[in-house]
Amino acid sequence: MPDLEQERAHLALADQHIAAGEKRVADQTRLVAHLIEQGRDIARARDLLRLLEETLVNWRGHQRLILETIARHTPSAP
Repeated sequence: MPDLEQERAHLALADQHIAAGEKRVADQTRLVAHLIEQGRDIARARDLLRLLEETLVNWRGHQRLILETIARHTPSAP
């Protein structure tokens, strides 16, 4: 049986990673828009944005797994 305190710590860390990832995606989105306004090549910036978005999806999936683990091992209230 997993240690619920450890799972909760993992959840807190996952939440932090997701919040930081959301900020990175927002920052990169603004940068891509700025580069477009300047008429600059955005291929690499857009590739990085896609990678950041994919990473965020993976982190959210990991967060769901942690939440499911916690739910399975937490006694339900009557």
